[in-house]
Amino acid sequence: MNSALPLGVTMGDPAGIGGEILVRAWRALRADGPRFVALDDPERLARLGAPIEVVGSPEQAATVFERALPVLPVPLAVPARPGQPDAANASAIVASIQRATTLAMRGEVGGIVTNPINKAVLYAAGFRHPGHTEFLAELTGVPGQEVMMLACPALRVVPVTIHVSLRDAIAGLTMERIVDVGRITAAALRQDFGIAAPRLAVAGLNPHAGEGGALGSEDAAIVAPAAAALRAEGIDAGGPWPPDTMFTEAARARYDVAVCMYHDQALIPLKTLDRDGGVNVTLGLPIVRTSPDHGTAYDIAGKGIASPASLIAALRLAAELAARRSGGSP
Repeated sequence: MNSALPLGVTMGDPAGIGGEILVRAWRALRADGPRFVALDDPERLARLGAPIEVVGSPEQAATVFERALPVLPVPLAVPARPGQPDAANASAIVASIQRATTLAMRGEVGGIVTNPINKAVLYAAGFRHPGHTEFLAELTGVPGQEVMMLACPALRVVPVTIHVSLRDAIAGLTMERIVDVGRITAAALRQDFGIAAPRLAVAGLNPHAGEGGALGSEDAAIVAPAAAALRAEGIDAGGPWPPDTMFTEAARARYDVAVCMYHDQALIPLKTLDRDGGVNVTLGLPIVRTSPDHGTAYDIAGKGIASPASLIAALRLAAELAARRSGGSP
């Protein structure tokens, strides 16, 4: 993986804001930002007002980036209508992800940045994966090793359980899963973020981390042993930390990542601290993958008001991670 290579940016749901923020990100970054190539429908992007240049390879994309948005064509089945998702375009959405991943695995792009998808649209067309992250893990040959991190300058969080109900998250929480997530997270912080000795804060599940068993037994039976097991492997993992106090400014200075027990425990503090600067990073993959920390935003699609801030942050972070993996400086 070479940091000098352009990044590959996927289409996402063409009825959402992905195309709009992609065009705005290109305008913001064309002079001195990370270079990228869009795997998208050229006609749809041209209608969004960008000068388009169809290219045959990522290498060609790097040479045109300053004057035009380079596109490796992935044609839509039907024209995209803002705010009106169409399952007929599901195959193009999936093809964009697959092609970007293949390019990254071949070392033709430095990493991939994925625009938001609507899983319900893909499910209607037969998509069988819970989401982007699990699909990418299968495509790259590491199913079960994928870990979702959300990162912004003020905080990094990793949820142990992700897109399941709170009831199922609690029922499925195990010491082994916490240890696996902690191990993958620590390795990624060393490799991709340049943190030689990562500090993990393992959140408790229950209020006050169980209050000595008075508010639940899971922290003593599952979370604390997991943190101890990580420490036994030489990983600096403290916990369980009381979830209601671990995200203050003073507490955040004491760790590099918060390992959280369920989705909202992780994402609420991060999105509260930095809604526009948050980036979704998939750890545990053999390729770099980031994504903006928001959805398709059908309600504002086509209105010209979507902010590219999170996509720009995702592009910048992907470029930094690719540089570290290639042995260079971010």
